[in-house]
Amino acid sequence: MTMLSQQEIHQLAMQEVGTYLEKEGYEFLAVNSQMKRSPQFVCVKEKVLYFIVVEGCIYPKSPKIYNEERMGKVKIHAQKNKAKLYFAGVGFAHAKDYNLPLYKNNPYVVNFNGLAQII
Repeated sequence: MTMLSQQEIHQLAMQEVGTYLEKEGYEFLAVNSQMKRSPQFVCVKEKVLYFIVVEGCIYPKSPKIYNEERMGKVKIHAQKNKAKLYFAGVGFAHAKDYNLPLYKNNPYVVNFNGLAQII
């Protein structure tokens, strides 16, 4: 069995957040699915520009914790563009036992509580 790679975890997180944004009525202007490039989503909703940074993680890491150095750089970019900046942390765990490793094709649970406003 092969464990999920960081890129695969990131892709799953992007799917979760993208689906959420669609349901909430955001219009996508740009999507960047690269892990280390932020923001991942540039959106508009009600004529307001939004930058959304996505990070995926595996239990026991908390999906509420983000890389402050990277977020600081995106914050400067958002301010220059008069955009609101949000963080979307998405946690994953094995569905049967959170302490088991998460392998490809295993059932999993998602811990995503929406967007956290940065600015």
